[in-house]
This record gives sequence, C-alpha cells and structure tokens, in this order.
Amino acid sequence: MKKTHFVNPSPSTSPSLLDTWLAQERVVRQRLEAGAGPGVARPDQVAGKTGLQVMQGLLSGELPYASIAKTLDFTLIEVSEGQAIFQGAPGLNHMNPLGTVHGGWFATLLDSALGCAVHTMMPPGRGYTTADLSVKLVKALTPKVQRVRAIGQVVHCGRQLATAEARLVGPDGTLYAHASTACLVFEMPSFTGNKP
Repeated sequence: MKKTHFVNPSPSTSPSLLDTWLAQERVVRQRLEAGAGPGVARPDQVAGKTGLQVMQGLLSGELPYASIAKTLDFTLIEVSEGQAIFQGAPGLNHMNPLGTVHGGWFATLLDSALGCAVHTMMPPGRGYTTADLSVKLVKALTPKVQRVRAIGQVVHCGRQLATAEARLVGPDGTLYAHASTACLVFEMPSFTGNKP
C-alpha cells in the first residue's frame, strides 16, 4: 500500500501549489464531464473489478461519478492503493447562518475521501459500508479559501473491518478538519442469483 505522509507545504509555495491544484482540477473535471457523468454504475460495469479498478474508472470518466460531488462542488482528484484525494471549492451555497462553511460540507468531503480510500482496498465481489464516522473541525472555513483537499488513507483493511483517517487541508498547509472511520467489509450480493 502506498504510504503518503501528511506534509504541510511552506506558505511561500502556496500560490504555485494552488495553481497546480486548480490546473489538476480542470483536467479531471473535463475528463469526468466528457465521460459517463454523474450517476451510479450498473452492476455489469463493476463486476469482476477490484475497488481500485472501480475508483480508477470513476476518475477516468469510464464509470459515472457520485452525483453528490456535483451538488457540493467537489471532485475526486487522485486514487491509489489505500488512498483517495478529493478537492472541494467552499462556496456561498455551503454557508451556515454564522457565515462559515457548514460542518456537513466538511464531513461529506472527508467521508468521501475515507470511504473511497477503503474502496481501493476491496477485492472483486467485496463491498463496505460506513459504520462510524468521527469528524473534528479545527478551523473555520470560508469561500476566501479557494480550494481544500481531503486526503484519506487506509490504516487497516481486514476481512470484516477497515479503518481510515483523513485530513482536510488548504494549499498553504492549514488544517481545517480531520476525521476517522470504521467500515464494515462484506461479500456483495450477486445480482444474477449466483455467487460472484
């Protein structure tokens, strides 16, 4: 499993890092919109594929991506074994009555990174569901921050349980929130009536 350490870039690299993030997002969004678009993959589209292959299919546009990403203005940016990175644009439509980004937006972005990191570890015919999600918001977020990234990494993946951690960071390295999850892992039901 690829191990990425949570490194905070120095403030002097922030503008160029933000530019890099924005450029990467443009490329991914163009590919997604030219591909299958938002929706849910059919069972025949994912049959026999590992979780990593499914996630790579989402990222390439071969498979439809989750509609919630369009609704809340975030996108999958990178996947690898045990890791998923989402990028979000906090906007005025994500605000709470106090003038900061709603905690539910933080939680959804982090939950997506956590769940998709776990998804990359699934062999064909295996699935998962979130059993526990713990989110800690450590700094308020406003639309003045153009982009944030939720970086999810698997800590453990067994036959029945998987755990993961994620951090929500800005391009200057500011930590806005962190989260953890426990997911139940199980055999997916067969849609043909036969065991996979």
